[in-house]
Amino acid sequence: MSTHRFLWVQAGRVLLVGAAFCTLLALTEESVQAHGADLSEPGLSHSSPPSPSNLSSPEATGRQAACWALTIPYGAAKMVYAIGGGIVGGFAWAVTGGNLAVAKSIWVPSMTGDYIVQPQHLTGEKHLYFVGVSSEPR
Repeated sequence: MSTHRFLWVQAGRVLLVGAAFCTLLALTEESVQAHGADLSEPGLSHSSPPSPSNLSSPEATGRQAACWALTIPYGAAKMVYAIGGGIVGGFAWAVTGGNLAVAKSIWVPSMTGDYIVQPQHLTGEKHLYFVGVSSEPR
């Protein structure tokens, strides 16, 4: 097998695994959101789950289908970005003699953020973060 074809096959496999991973994340997140009241900390206010009639409306169905369609290319791009950030952060850590702060400054933005598109992103209720932000104070 030629090297060029091998690379295309490997790229296809990476995209397939990324799509499967994004699907798993989407299903897991939907499950957590459906049972979020049981998992949340007491005293935190959260919105009530949408009524079942809203979930089966044609608009909601179309929005969910759009999310799935958008998540495939978006999730694949985010996975490539995160993997690249992991590699570059590892090199930065090695080149700087093990300086973890330098590595984290690359890892955190590239590996955090949203990996799937949700209906709240399409309606503007939530912001879609491709690049993550550090939760640590500077």
